[in-house]
Amino acid sequence: MRLCSKAFASVALALATSMWPINSSADGPKEVTDARPIPVDRGAAETWQLLKKLHTRASLLMIVAHPDDEDGGTLAFESRGMGVRTDLLTLNRGEGGANVMSADLWNALGLVRTEELLQAGRYYGLDGQYFTTMADYGFSKSLDEALQKWGHDRVLEQAVRVVRETRPLVVCSVFVGGPTDGHGNHATAGLMAQEVFKAAGDPKMFPEQLEQGLRPWTPLKVYARTPFFLTSAKGSYDYANHTWGPVGVTNHVTGKWEPGAVSTTVKIPSGTYDPVLGETYVQIAREGLGFQKSQNGGPEIPLTGPVNATYHRFGSHIEVQDEEESFFDGIDTSLAGIAELSGAKPPEWLTQGLAAIDSHVNNATQAFTSGKPAEVDSELAEGAKQTEALLAKIEQSDLSADAKYGLNYELQVKRRQFNDVLVSALGVHLEAIVVPTEESKMPPEFRRIQPTFQMAVPGQNIRVKVHIFQPGPSDISVNTVRLIASSGKDWNVKSEAESPKTLAPASASDTVFTASVPKDEPFTRPCFSRASLEDAYYTTAPGAPFDAPAVPYPLSADIEFTFDGVSLDTNKDVQVVSNIVGFGTLLYPMPVGPPVSVALSPAAGIIPLGTDSFPVSVRLHNNADGAVSENVRLQIPEGWQAKPSSAPVAFKQAGEDQTVNFTIHPHVKDGEHYEITAIADYNGASYREGYTVTGYSGLRPYFLYSPARYTTTGVEVKVAAGETIGYIEGSGDDVPAALEALNVHVVFLSAQDLASGDLSKYDEILVGVRAYAVRKDLVANNDRLLQYVNNGGVVVVQYNTPEFDHNYGPYPYVMSNDPEEVTDENSTVQILEPSHPVFNWPNKITNKDFEGWIEERGSKFLQSWDAHYAALLETHDKGQPEQKGGLVYAKYGKGIYVYNAYAFYRQLPLGVPGAYRIFANILSLPKNPQVRESH
Repeated sequence: MRLCSKAFASVALALATSMWPINSSADGPKEVTDARPIPVDRGAAETWQLLKKLHTRASLLMIVAHPDDEDGGTLAFESRGMGVRTDLLTLNRGEGGANVMSADLWNALGLVRTEELLQAGRYYGLDGQYFTTMADYGFSKSLDEALQKWGHDRVLEQAVRVVRETRPLVVCSVFVGGPTDGHGNHATAGLMAQEVFKAAGDPKMFPEQLEQGLRPWTPLKVYARTPFFLTSAKGSYDYANHTWGPVGVTNHVTGKWEPGAVSTTVKIPSGTYDPVLGETYVQIAREGLGFQKSQNGGPEIPLTGPVNATYHRFGSHIEVQDEEESFFDGIDTSLAGIAELSGAKPPEWLTQGLAAIDSHVNNATQAFTSGKPAEVDSELAEGAKQTEALLAKIEQSDLSADAKYGLNYELQVKRRQFNDVLVSALGVHLEAIVVPTEESKMPPEFRRIQPTFQMAVPGQNIRVKVHIFQPGPSDISVNTVRLIASSGKDWNVKSEAESPKTLAPASASDTVFTASVPKDEPFTRPCFSRASLEDAYYTTAPGAPFDAPAVPYPLSADIEFTFDGVSLDTNKDVQVVSNIVGFGTLLYPMPVGPPVSVALSPAAGIIPLGTDSFPVSVRLHNNADGAVSENVRLQIPEGWQAKPSSAPVAFKQAGEDQTVNFTIHPHVKDGEHYEITAIADYNGASYREGYTVTGYSGLRPYFLYSPARYTTTGVEVKVAAGETIGYIEGSGDDVPAALEALNVHVVFLSAQDLASGDLSKYDEILVGVRAYAVRKDLVANNDRLLQYVNNGGVVVVQYNTPEFDHNYGPYPYVMSNDPEEVTDENSTVQILEPSHPVFNWPNKITNKDFEGWIEERGSKFLQSWDAHYAALLETHDKGQPEQKGGLVYAKYGKGIYVYNAYAFYRQLPLGVPGAYRIFANILSLPKNPQVRESH
């Protein structure tokens, strides 16, 4: 599936290497994507935290596997409490996980979880976020499996690149790199943290990075969170495989086995209360973790009190003690410590220059008061000037190239930090929003920000208001107010009036710009792609960085101003505006996309043999302004017919959606694959792709592009006719849409239906994915479902999490809080009762029907069950005990109750033929002759 085709200019790797602005921690303005800072990053609280960062050269890189693996409390303590420059490397984007918030799965879920992690990172206080090109291919049970799918050197090369880009003094991970990590991806993250400790400083490792401008860098220490695995007389528990092993860990730095419980080297007091911020660091971090709702459903803030995160040191390049007070014991993290990068005997001019900078930082820190943060500006301005002077001296010196590189990197970090703390202390605010041609004439205190278009299109003319406010006690000189295009293309930006040259104390100004989106402006889309969901890693667009969370948004506002002889700047992405009931006014960065988005619904499926006709729906979303006329047509296989052959479509305004229905008359053969492509003709161009807005209300949206294509297969499949199927939707899945291929149209059941509706009119009721986790009304009315079964109905419960483990079925069962899953989609499946009705009508099910499955066999298998249940299938991964709790069937009264852990919710939307045949039989149970005879 293609995820991006963004064009990138080649990036020269100078000091800060190939980092895009969203990641840059060394130099240049950091891209400010969000319209407003979070509460703990406003006003004097922000200034105080930035002063802490200015006062130290301590730096930390944490390496984890998935979004939500990170130790946010430790990150927040180090960044917000100690001023440490803190970065996070996440190996993948969590594409293979589940989703309690929406129907987004696979690549769409990866985009959702990336956005969630970016929001969480704001609370952790991260200076930069990085990703590798690895994809989450599903639950992984071993380190060996992860390395086989991803490739050891591929992961290591990208992790080394990030270390060389960020140059951390300390590397850490949440994982130790072994079976106790509970997931092969987790173990890979732990392994990489220890391997980069050795590899990043070795010039023989990945020398192509050095040719691109990077330099070797050796972190001084490496840690991992002490594992909290269960131990007993059997040994230590492997949560991934549900087995026991020897107690201990492999030290991947030394290559030696360290037997016994893992010792604690350092305790990170993440439960420390910050009186300026009004919370403990772990509370702030949990607020951030709460943004990862697709996995946890929402925030859970712990009570105020002491909390320690314990870490074990796996390696050190300096002399250390067995027990430490911090990650940085034994490391000179003062500004004076930067001189070490020049060699064993730093020149006097360097140590004196650093001492002068440090003196100004100390003076500013001691003079700071929350009521008057601007009073430290003069000291900070002098420190900034000293930093610029020292950078010039370094450039002109006879120091070695390596020494210059290292010193420049550290001082460019300080230069940027001086800029940011001065902007914060001065209180300069920048806003940049799209505005209509005619703005409201209401007084400012009553004026609402007016909603705008949500997607800019090539050729569109826009107006942008850049609002600046400065509350400080003295004038600031404004040098430039401008709009900057990240693509480097000409947006024909013009100011409607000249921007002010001076801003007086407690004053604001508005500068309105007009601009035109270039005809060839790249769309806002991911810069990575994979041809198939089976691919375990992405490729990136030419010239794109491997490690950026996302490409920069297309347009940002930037102001440069002068205070006390120091040139400062601040930057913010241009925002579009919407009003959503319950959320109010929402501002999100302006994206660029096509004038029309085209999609076929569904995107994949099957065609039963003998089908005379079937419907296809083309979904069109209009982004073009004003009245628009388009023509829609289908490209179909030879010998097929589409009615109508094409259809005109008229839109009245931007943001409008329309659906065009076609009837297809196919000619298919069993096992043959076919494609249908939708094409929209507009303004002399043809559009064959569309985008899905991923996420949910309250999360910044992103855009998953895919061809407007329906891929299908001819399948020998039948389903009982004339059934009425009820559907209890859970967290969201695409099963109902996929069933349309069988001419099955479900009826969604509301809370009122479950509480008091007539359930007897349904032949069968399907319970959707994770419904017991998100539908309290289902839990409350579960007895009515059982009564429905007792009276002759059929209930089929699809994949559900341990919230289902409360004997909601007619007879007892146990799932456990740590249920089994079978992750190998090719694992052998044994049909335990070949004569059972599920496998014989209307389709004869064989092992062939389990071929071609994707990602996994299933998840959340039952552990044990009452004898009234019959286990119908068995499968297991290599080395795993037999798993028979994936499809269990029970007669109850006059009806049938089925629990199914097999991943039909993944297979059906992807058009897996055998999954359709099996599910068709499950749907047909109410009319199955064997079932009717047995009752």
